Amino acid sequence: MRNSMLYLVFFTFFLSSAQDQDTVVLKFREYLGYVKKYHPIAKQAELALATGQANLMRARGGFDPKIEVDFDQKDFKGTNYYDKLNAAFKIPTWYGIELKGTFEQNDGTFLNPESTVPDDGLYSAGISLSLGQGFWINERMSTLKQAKLFREQSKADRDLLINQILFKASIAYFDWLQAYNDMEIFKNFFENAQIRFEGVRKSALAGDKAAIDTVEAKIVVQDRALGLEQAKVRFMNKSLELSNFLWLSDNIPVELQPNVVPDADLSDDIDTTLEIMGMPLDSFSMDNHPKLRSLNFKIEGLEVDKRFKANKLLPKIDLEYNFLTETPELINSLETENYKGGINFQLPLFLRKERGDLKLAKFKLQDAQYELDNAEIELKNKIIAIYRELESFEIQNKLIADMVDNYETLLQAEERKFSFGESSLFLINSRESKLIDSELKQNQVQNKFFTTKAKLFNSLAVNPENL
Repeated sequence: MRNSMLYLVFFTFFLSSAQDQDTVVLKFREYLGYVKKYHPIAKQAELALATGQANLMRARGGFDPKIEVDFDQKDFKGTNYYDKLNAAFKIPTWYGIELKGTFEQNDGTFLNPESTVPDDGLYSAGISLSLGQGFWINERMSTLKQAKLFREQSKADRDLLINQILFKASIAYFDWLQAYNDMEIFKNFFENAQIRFEGVRKSALAGDKAAIDTVEAKIVVQDRALGLEQAKVRFMNKSLELSNFLWLSDNIPVELQPNVVPDADLSDDIDTTLEIMGMPLDSFSMDNHPKLRSLNFKIEGLEVDKRFKANKLLPKIDLEYNFLTETPELINSLETENYKGGINFQLPLFLRKERGDLKLAKFKLQDAQYELDNAEIELKNKIIAIYRELESFEIQNKLIADMVDNYETLLQAEERKFSFGESSLFLINSRESKLIDSELKQNQVQNKFFTTKAKLFNSLAVNPENL
């Protein structure tokens, strides 16, 4: 009962203005709109974008101010060995600079002399910075830059994922439409065969036709009935395949009902729905293609990583200077003769790890560049080939339409001659078989034409904004 209600709610959106009709037309635009909004893969694509934003937030956390408190105490056999309190407030900034303020208060019987401070504690304010490794780029900077690039790459990847699921959904709709049109063809000719059989049977009973003609007419009816049943099975299978792309908002799959049919007048709606209208061959640009943008962002991220690995070859020179005071509320109490400072210098003698990491980073960057160059030429040639194919299918559609008209003219002429007794059922059935084959071929060419438009949509990686 619950599923029936869901079907009713879903297909209310696709009802035509004449609600008393039995059939419900599922429009191509509304269908793709539901796929883009509710299909799990489309939702997964939005998660990719959210993941990129979360990574950026995590990378920015490397520059968050920090409060650190360190308290250490030792009491043994009634003796207070020491009580040590060290609190610090640190602000990481760009270019390896860190601002720091501390408070230190220590006492105890066995306190290390270097830890002796005034009774009210000792305050300090200072700065630490890296002059060699970590000055122009460090791990925090590298992570943040890569996270920003990954976020932009995630946007391009999301467009690719949505485009791919809409492409597959479009192919399923076009196959469903072809199966429906084929079924309608067999249905019409089955009805014609029944009418012709009744006419021949009446003529045979009246003695105007030979009785054997009724056998031939009956065989045609049976043949058309067989073709119709096979077409119904294909239509049912294509309907189930289309149902794979239909979901409701709460992740509930939807199964098409038998009275739901595709939009037969689809030619003018495809280009606007897929947003490929007005895109001649000489106007398309590869610069904004999502796949190429994704690869470009990937390359930029690898360049950041290469600079970071190259920076590791520099010596590590860390400087620190802190003003010391007992009265931080007095600015003039910060005097240069009261300070705590230091320098730390490190340099591996052979730098084998650092040089190896840099080479690997260069190889990854070169590999990504090769991938970009190859993808660019492949996409360009693929798009050009699809444009050429579309031009050919426009010619094929005109040719097959003329063929259908001519076969229909021949059939009508043969039926008129038959009514005058100047033809036979054999010739009528032959003409009709040719017409059926040509109409089925017309549906096939139309399907290939629509599929090629979907391939163009997929090659351009369009993410329709109006669905």
